[in-house]
Amino acid sequence: MGAAAQQVIGIDLGGSAIKLGRFTVSGDCLADLTVPTPQPATPAAVVSAIAVAIDQLDPHREAGAIGLGTPGPADAAGRIARVAINLAGWRDVPIADWLEDKTGRPTLVANDANCAGLGEAWLGAGRNFQDLILLTLGTGVGGAVILNGELFVGRQGTAAELGLITLNPDGPPCNSGNRGSLEQYCSVQAIQRQTGRSPAELYQQAQAGDVEAITFWQTYGRWLGAGLASLVYVLTPEAIILGGGVSAAADLFLPTVRQELEERVLPSSRQGLQVLVAELGNRAGMVGAARLALPLVHPTR
Repeated sequence: MGAAAQQVIGIDLGGSAIKLGRFTVSGDCLADLTVPTPQPATPAAVVSAIAVAIDQLDPHREAGAIGLGTPGPADAAGRIARVAINLAGWRDVPIADWLEDKTGRPTLVANDANCAGLGEAWLGAGRNFQDLILLTLGTGVGGAVILNGELFVGRQGTAAELGLITLNPDGPPCNSGNRGSLEQYCSVQAIQRQTGRSPAELYQQAQAGDVEAITFWQTYGRWLGAGLASLVYVLTPEAIILGGGVSAAADLFLPTVRQELEERVLPSSRQGLQVLVAELGNRAGMVGAARLALPLVHPTR
């Protein structure tokens, strides 16, 4: 393969845009491209759009493998998109096979939150840790678990749905069928339901000294800290990384999160634990998808 073995393509498939990047095995981004997601975003239309974009991104076929993050669970082998949120007609789509047929390059697929976790672990806030968890605080609350430097997805590929753990058994109903899940207290939608305001408005109001907004963020930190305490007891990570849009307000709720963890978690389970804000922003999924593909060209990684 020569030069091809030293490059990979990472793809982050979203409901409105597809982000692609071509990376070296050491993590340098050589080129990137964003294209609109076809509407309706049927599997066939998406695969065709990705194939065209890859030809633009890598006209000389220098990349040896492809990683793809999709908005929903993949199978444990990284071959099949089992469901894709906000995309039309996605159920058990053999997306890796289809992309391999279209591009002639080995492909792996993973859930987009898992890709974001891999991205932060590779080139972002988690690069100095072997054991970490990532929470994406966005429209929903997604998660990823990295143990011993490897993505943990469980035997079915669906582990680490960290936003769906129960905080309050009598709380608001969740799309998952749960009630009072972490997502129902810490997502953008939950914040808007509770306050009638967006996280950005609440952030600006708190910065301007609005007591009600400041109090909201402290309450938010309590809920998030309580949820994280359960995860820490199970996984004892070295670091917790918080990403997604709500993490932009982290300076207003992190002190409360840290306080909750100190009060709720035995020192023996949180020794050296760091709570950090993600560094890669909306590039994390694309970066992590590239990291997903590395073993296909560089078996030691």
